[in-house]
Amino acid sequence: MSQLIEKENQFITAAEQFKMVKQELMNFIVGQEEVIDQVLWSIFSGGHALLEGLPGLGKTMLVRSISACLDLSFNRIQFTPDLMPSDITGTMILQPGIDGRQEFAFHEGPLFGNIILADEINRATPKTQSSLLEAMAEQTVTVMGSTKQLSQPFFVLATQNPIDMEGTYPLPEAQMDRFICKIHVDYPTKAELKEIALRTTGLVVPKLNKILGTADVIALQQLSKEILVSDDLLNAAVSMIDATHPASADAPDRIKQYVQFGSGPRGLQSLIQMAKTRALFSGRYHVSMGDLKRTAIPVLRHRLLLNFEGEANGITPDDLIHDVLEQAGKDVS
Repeated sequence: MSQLIEKENQFITAAEQFKMVKQELMNFIVGQEEVIDQVLWSIFSGGHALLEGLPGLGKTMLVRSISACLDLSFNRIQFTPDLMPSDITGTMILQPGIDGRQEFAFHEGPLFGNIILADEINRATPKTQSSLLEAMAEQTVTVMGSTKQLSQPFFVLATQNPIDMEGTYPLPEAQMDRFICKIHVDYPTKAELKEIALRTTGLVVPKLNKILGTADVIALQQLSKEILVSDDLLNAAVSMIDATHPASADAPDRIKQYVQFGSGPRGLQSLIQMAKTRALFSGRYHVSMGDLKRTAIPVLRHRLLLNFEGEANGITPDDLIHDVLEQAGKDVS
């Protein structure tokens, strides 16, 4: 009985900690509540997040602010067309040894940190973008046959400009799938624009307080995995993923017409984990249908590859995921 009470207290504390972190960020960042929620769900799910939006919307400031609130080490990588993979991962350099002989020593790149901001990731070439794959999947870096373990916890929070902007390269599909979710950062409202101006052009600059530490982040990641998922909801999540495939008999009509490839197993894993984390920070011990629906769009929008007809007709993955969610709601009811 005492163990149950202790576990319940852990869940209650976790929800309170999340609210404290979110409130601290909201005191510093104007608007973008949904974006803050989704980034925090990604971090406490142990996943990487891709933020897409026009330049100047505060994506970099948000990531830097989160690292300060969570007291995690922060490294920023500015992606440019001439950036090389070794500029990110690190490299072996020759240096004098104790006996005077030259020997190779590993020089760590900016990947060796807790939160890595891959700023404007789609302005680098696909070769450089792909250098993140091992780090994102295995949390290791291999240079000249030597494998190095990255810091724990480790998150890549990448920002990208819309793909039709000048000087951008599309991310490889394999790398896109490594992101637990893709978050759209929208333009602020008129009231938010005014508040941004008031906060950033005066003498008084708001300061961020450290709310959690490294150990707290790791503990919350582990606690989120303990959230329960009923068999019915697990089946619903599986049906959602299956419905994104045009060859599936249960796929909505527009999926069959406009989608070339749907989500794979990693999409299901990401959907379940994000739903668990949202449930934990809502103060619940189990996943609800609402958790699945609220996390499905950011989790799946970058995992649907449209065919030519879909792109020509201006269909967005979000539109198609809404069709899947509407069908899932009918199936549950």
